[in-house]
Amino acid sequence: MIDPAVALQVLDYLAVIVFALTGALVASRSQLDIVGFIFVACLTAVGGGTLRDVLLDRAVFWMADPAILAMASGAAIVVFFTAHLLESRLAAVRWLDALALAVAVPAGVAASLAAGAGWPVVLVMGVVTGCMGGLMRDVVCNEVPLVLKQGELYVTAAFCGAIAAVIAGLLGQAGLLPLAACAGVTLVLRAGSMAFGWRLPVYRSTPPRSTAPKRDG
Repeated sequence: MIDPAVALQVLDYLAVIVFALTGALVASRSQLDIVGFIFVACLTAVGGGTLRDVLLDRAVFWMADPAILAMASGAAIVVFFTAHLLESRLAAVRWLDALALAVAVPAGVAASLAAGAGWPVVLVMGVVTGCMGGLMRDVVCNEVPLVLKQGELYVTAAFCGAIAAVIAGLLGQAGLLPLAACAGVTLVLRAGSMAFGWRLPVYRSTPPRSTAPKRDG
């Protein structure tokens, strides 16, 4: 059986690398210099996990293991020299972001479970870990945040993935199975939203009814 601490470390590493790639690709769309690439990549890679660890009163993961910043910086440098080879950087960002979301949400779930948190906190930490890094990236680079794309399943995908992990735990499952369920549900919902147009209904405003009295004649 895999040690939960090892599983969390692996999930954090994977999320850092993939989120860093998305951050660097967004930086390329904003035509930043190499320092800007590294900054945005690192912000994206550690943003959600940092907020998670602060809220859970844990040692912040990249401060405990500074090599994480080197990994994110390395990913940024690679993208700086290769981004021009991609046919569509926007498409690459969206699909890599979906993959990162499916890794980061289980990382948030695993961290909160390891901290002994109850299921409401597990749900929130899964969403925070998955969504906040990408939100910071898009706001800093003046992009419309993927988290807020009209009707798309993003936060919903993260939330449902975290719910799947909680349900698996309540059913007596332990170890990697709840985390695998979380990753699978998150990825399927996010990918389905992009590939097949799965959406939630959005609010549509309607003009208020006129209360003015009608005139005769």
